[in-house]
Amino acid sequence: MEQDYIAVDLETTGLNAKTDKIIEVGAVRVIGGREISHYHSLVNPRRKLESRIVELTGITDQMVRDAPDFGDILGEFRDFCGNLPLLGHHIMFDYSFLKRAMVNRGTEFEKKGIDTLTLCRLLMPEAEAKSLEAACSYFGIAREQAHRALGDARDAHHLYQRLTQMPEKNQRARGAFDAKPMIYRVKKEQPASKKQKEDLRYLLKYHKIDVPVEIEFLSRNEVSRLKDNIISQYGRIGTRD
Repeated sequence: MEQDYIAVDLETTGLNAKTDKIIEVGAVRVIGGREISHYHSLVNPRRKLESRIVELTGITDQMVRDAPDFGDILGEFRDFCGNLPLLGHHIMFDYSFLKRAMVNRGTEFEKKGIDTLTLCRLLMPEAEAKSLEAACSYFGIAREQAHRALGDARDAHHLYQRLTQMPEKNQRARGAFDAKPMIYRVKKEQPASKKQKEDLRYLLKYHKIDVPVEIEFLSRNEVSRLKDNIISQYGRIGTRD
């Protein structure tokens, strides 16, 4: 049963690692079942935050405006994780964002994971909800700061420790407490070319619309998707002078 790990949680602009971005990273280093240090940083996603994300997390555009890019904290976060497995509630969600962000900056990030959501599905009554909030409530775990990365990382750590104390754990969740390799394959995205960005800016000017992203930081795929969405909604432009 794993007792040395990094409990991690992210806040993001949405649920899709291919199109959304990290806005906050929180992690707790656990050795022998006890927290010994923590890591926290806001991250600039280079886009405006939707109101639903602001309402859920309390993180605003003003808070991330001067925050570092993920590339600026990549090294220190990777060093904080070291060779320990990652633990989280639906850990593949966080890992998919982290690995994609790492790979896009030329860094590999292969990790084993421990998923408290899987454990809850095995050890909690079927009728009970299994979200982090619901699981903490079920086990009487007082939450520090819900829907913020560091608070949720600590909550996942405390939940895991509570699950390890359940007397039926060996019978109902044999092997589920072990850290297992996480498989998420992703290729590095190329930055958008100068011509792609010029064409996108012309399209936006032609249709007199604004987009809530910083064009300079978009990848080729992101520019292509954005142009396709604009054309499908507003139509193509006429002959360019």
